[in-house]
Amino acid sequence: MSLPEKTQAFDIASLHAFYQDGGSVAEVVEAVFARIAEVDDPGIFIHLADKNAVLAEADKLGAFDPEKPLFGIPFAVKDNIDVAGMPTTAACPDYAYMPERDATVVGLLKAAGAIVIGKTNLDQFATGLAGVRSPYPIPRNAVDAKLVPGGSSSGSAVATAQGIVSFALGTDTAGSGRIPAGLNNIVGLKPSVGALSTTGVIPACRTLDCVSIFALTADDAWTVFSVAAKYDETDAYSKAVPATGFGSAPPVLTVGVPAKADLQFFGDTVMEAAYGDAVVMLTRLGHRIVEVPFGEFYKVANLLYEGAWVAERYAAVKPFFDTREESFHPVTRKIYGGAKSLSAADAFKGFYALQPLKKTLAPVIASVDLFCVPTAPTHYTVADLEAEPIRENSRLGTYTNFVNLLDMCGIAVPTGTRADGLPASVTLLAPFGHDGLTASLARDLHQASGLTLGATGWLLPAPSEMPAIVASDDLIDVIVVGAHLSGMPLNHQLTDLAGTFSRVAHTSAAYKLYALAGTVPPKPGMVRVAEGEGGEIEVEVWKLTPAAFGLFVAAIPSPLGIGTITLSDGTSAKGFLAEPFALQGALDITAFGGWRAYLKEFASLPRVGKTA
Repeated sequence: MSLPEKTQAFDIASLHAFYQDGGSVAEVVEAVFARIAEVDDPGIFIHLADKNAVLAEADKLGAFDPEKPLFGIPFAVKDNIDVAGMPTTAACPDYAYMPERDATVVGLLKAAGAIVIGKTNLDQFATGLAGVRSPYPIPRNAVDAKLVPGGSSSGSAVATAQGIVSFALGTDTAGSGRIPAGLNNIVGLKPSVGALSTTGVIPACRTLDCVSIFALTADDAWTVFSVAAKYDETDAYSKAVPATGFGSAPPVLTVGVPAKADLQFFGDTVMEAAYGDAVVMLTRLGHRIVEVPFGEFYKVANLLYEGAWVAERYAAVKPFFDTREESFHPVTRKIYGGAKSLSAADAFKGFYALQPLKKTLAPVIASVDLFCVPTAPTHYTVADLEAEPIRENSRLGTYTNFVNLLDMCGIAVPTGTRADGLPASVTLLAPFGHDGLTASLARDLHQASGLTLGATGWLLPAPSEMPAIVASDDLIDVIVVGAHLSGMPLNHQLTDLAGTFSRVAHTSAAYKLYALAGTVPPKPGMVRVAEGEGGEIEVEVWKLTPAAFGLFVAAIPSPLGIGTITLSDGTSAKGFLAEPFALQGALDITAFGGWRAYLKEFASLPRVGKTA
């Protein structure tokens, strides 16, 4: 079969369906190069792979191999990440070198079947958020060429948004993996620091750098993450971050948003309205919104381009800068040059300023499941950046600069189209290691948006089916039915013990549910009855380590206890049951099918109130 070059979607599921139907990787490669010619943007790639060499790689892959999660998937690599046989320049021609081996992350992706198409443009040495600090032609924003593409990973984002590749690698220190995604209507996953190896990556701030992922969908971003998130002995900053939790977000999350008085859009009321629409979307999905003071987050953000971390950027290329300063872009030269006057004392001053802010913000971050912030406060034109190259660039980082300093993970996701037709995007943020949670909610938001992919016009595919999370030898399933449900007052007793949401389920028809009298917070009690005399009660299944399970059970007060509960699918697990004496004065609410449904129906009643 032949590949329809302009209509074949490049999301991973669509390409794999094409291969399963008999299509060849060579046809996809031909389509990639045809799209490069059609888009005709000389700013996207600094180095393009030889087509014949790529076709030879495609031939080696052979027939579709479902064991390779990225079989035949074309991708691009930001040109501060090594690809063997392709020059690495960091957008500084005089700095160029030819690596003999792939960066660790590139090697993992190739081993999974992905094919490198080329090296993409960037703000020089990954210093910038607008995408215009390069000696090469500036990549055109995929949605509107008058606008900046976002940076520093400009070429990677545009290549993905234009449908040239299925995904692309970027890097993210201050927002470089999120801002370009938000400005080009695609997904940008910024992993927990250390999740993806930075061996073979030119550092910006070595202590904060992340390799990031641009993709057309959250499903695709997560697929790439699950392949690339491997501990690397060669990277001193590598951490073991399990690629788990995607597709299993609790049905009710507490989402923190900046307090209205703290929101900053720099006069862009259209972007402000679009962000408000995204927050409403979250409530329609069933999540609880909590406004959070954001002043301390902004103080952290301001530290990134002061003292310590500017000095760290200079330190990464000090020998080259000190001897070849003229090789730098004028704005980059000014930033790095300023760092030469900084002392070790200045660096420690920055570290000392950060620590109390981290301590102050720790309980704020812990008070919610995750945060939803605007990806960028506004869209800027190329002319805007020519007039104010530093101020406007700084403003783009309003909601991104603090993230790595606070050891958070994040993902930028399209949420709609602004009133003026430009992309709207939010970024979901959570503490280290919660990458699956943010990606899961991003998937839900993207699906709710009904958008097409990037600038391609391709329809957003249906989300892939996620495999059921099964019990493992080292985790215990716990069934909760009332105040411990997600979004309920006692759910923190699970999350404080690092509990992981698994799934929504139903009991067999051998249980009755009662609203207990006089409990604070309001609680239900579930009791076992003869099969068929009760109802199928909606519950949630969470997972705890054995140690956490022991602590959890020890804290359960009478008249509740833990027993074995049978689910409608025939499986069973430990969960909450009530002692019979607790039913005195209780109301039988079995007919509602669950505690959440009961509370929704009777939210105004004093018995349950609005505190639940």
